[in-house]
Amino acid sequence: MPPAGAFYVFADARRFGSDSRRLAFDLLERTHVAVTPGVDFGAAGEGFLRFSLSAPDAEIEEAMVRLARALPR
Repeated sequence: MPPAGAFYVFADARRFGSDSRRLAFDLLERTHVAVTPGVDFGAAGEGFLRFSLSAPDAEIEEAMVRLARALPR
């Protein structure tokens, strides 16, 4: 069942670094997947990334594959 609310995920990415802006730009450069740094939503958002789920399912799945390859387990 699709979510009834927003089509965004605000994910905790602190295990990958403490600078969400740096991480977002690094991911864009390495994977060509654009995410929004959590710090753009205020100081409490630092360490988080915001993902939009408004693209077609196939594109979201491809983005997740690219991110999984780029991020350490």
